[in-house]
Amino acid sequence: MAKDNVINIRTDAGTKKAIEALYAQFGITVSDAVNIFFRKSLMEGGLPFEMKQPRFNRETEEAISEARDMASGKIEATSQSVDNFFQEMGL
Repeated sequence: MAKDNVINIRTDAGTKKAIEALYAQFGITVSDAVNIFFRKSLMEGGLPFEMKQPRFNRETEEAISEARDMASGKIEATSQSVDNFFQEMGL
């Protein structure tokens, strides 16, 4: 199959340099890697890897939720300053 279509991808210079070096270790180009990704996506019927948000333990999830509630004003923060927070924590 002729490869006569062009896709332009934008990325920063550091990422481009690092990815070219990485793929060169496997003897392939960025273009080769993108074509491998496309073919694998077609075989899988979607992205060839699982997409999910990172999960934390229950205590960390609760702390994140509480911090979001404080940031949004849903609940009031109990500490009025960083110094007050450290004092409350016994630090």
